[in-house]
Amino acid sequence: MSTRWQYKVVDLPYRLFGDKLADRAQAELEKLGALGWELVSVVQSSPADTLRMFLKKES
Repeated sequence: MSTRWQYKVVDLPYRLFGDKLADRAQAELEKLGALGWELVSVVQSSPADTLRMFLKKES
């Protein structure tokens, strides 16, 4: 029997004011990790761009 996966893409937009992007990413990953999601990849084309996180978990 093969493993089946669910996938999730989470975008964290850059904000000039408020919490740092790294702090917001950490909080989001903590929350999703507690729900069983595993981070697979992260993409950010420039420092002032959206952070896109790709996650997966077994179905």
